[in-house]
Amino acid sequence: MHFSKITDFSVELSPIACGVYSAGDVLTGQVVLKLCKTVRVSALEVCARGLATVHWLETRSIGMNTVYSDFTAHETYLRKRQHLLRDNGTINVLPAGRHEFPFTFQLPENLVTSFEGKHGCVRYWVKAKLHRPWSTVKKAKKEFTVIEPIDINTPDLLAPQAGTKEKIAHAWYCNLGQVSVTAKIDRKGYTPGEVIPIFAEIDNCTSRTITPKAAIIQSQTFIARGTLKQKKSVVATLNGDAVPAGKRETWHGRALKIPPLGPSIIQCRIIRVEYVLKVCVEIPGSSKLLLELPLVIGTIPLHPFGSRTSSVGSQYSVNLDWRYMTAPEQPEPPPEYSSIVSEEEVQNRLAPPRHASMGCILEGPFYAYIQEFRNRPPPLYSEVSVCLKLYLQIPLCESLPAYI
Repeated sequence: MHFSKITDFSVELSPIACGVYSAGDVLTGQVVLKLCKTVRVSALEVCARGLATVHWLETRSIGMNTVYSDFTAHETYLRKRQHLLRDNGTINVLPAGRHEFPFTFQLPENLVTSFEGKHGCVRYWVKAKLHRPWSTVKKAKKEFTVIEPIDINTPDLLAPQAGTKEKIAHAWYCNLGQVSVTAKIDRKGYTPGEVIPIFAEIDNCTSRTITPKAAIIQSQTFIARGTLKQKKSVVATLNGDAVPAGKRETWHGRALKIPPLGPSIIQCRIIRVEYVLKVCVEIPGSSKLLLELPLVIGTIPLHPFGSRTSSVGSQYSVNLDWRYMTAPEQPEPPPEYSSIVSEEEVQNRLAPPRHASMGCILEGPFYAYIQEFRNRPPPLYSEVSVCLKLYLQIPLCESLPAYI
């Protein structure tokens, strides 16, 4: 029985956070070679590769024959090589035992996120090749993951997205009436695990009961030889309540949670991964009414303190001129609460609008109508002033304990 002299030949990568790399990182590792006997080696090399590949077949019939069309495309992102043992004409004799050969690669700045799709993929790997005299080349391969950072804290991805769609519903030759939908989300960029609050208004002017729904759609686009191949899938759904004929339904921030998803891929020439939020209205006996809002799934979440470029924060500016103003020597008491805000305005602020039009909802930032946190108006200035005067008039001796 023949026993190999090489008991282990593998590639090991140095551990990093979560085992994921990004553009510009340093990739380090080692080639491990375990020998049970002395082995003669002529060369040992290691290479790092990153490649996007697209491939699919299409068939068409011409008479009695079937013609196959091959669509293939490649795009290289990483191609580096390093010689650990050079072939300089002399044979390297390695004794029995464990041998480690370290290597280092600097990843370029234009890497695309790793991806596995139906008609294409983006893969990164490190491969080692061991050359021995009068023997076949022994190979070892180790794949690694790359995530392209997408920061959603940018003005473009923090901008709110809104849209309106309407149609006349028809069933055969009957006019059922008009259906309209208006929807808005607070920003374009999100990260997996976040919740998208959907603000929408569905107006049913038909004679039938309709059902609104919302979903996140992933679209994979593969490009080869000027031809596009697309695959769409639903990754998250939200079912709304049925809207009777002649009624209107309003969503005050319906929550749609984003499941674990791969980030958007928009920088690759042959593969694109895009997301949309689709609001759908199902009309019995007629085609659906669809409204799409673009989404970008990023990797860097929203800043914990928000951003002034966000949809809400951008509408308010911080005035720092108060730092250069001097306070008056005798400040005037503030006006009473009732003189500024009427009782009717207080009731309107505390209760959410039930039949407000979607147009007014989309004009300003959204705020959740939380009934548990109703604020009472502050006390009158005169009440506070009287309490303060009574406290200041108490003698010091009366305010001390009796045993002093």
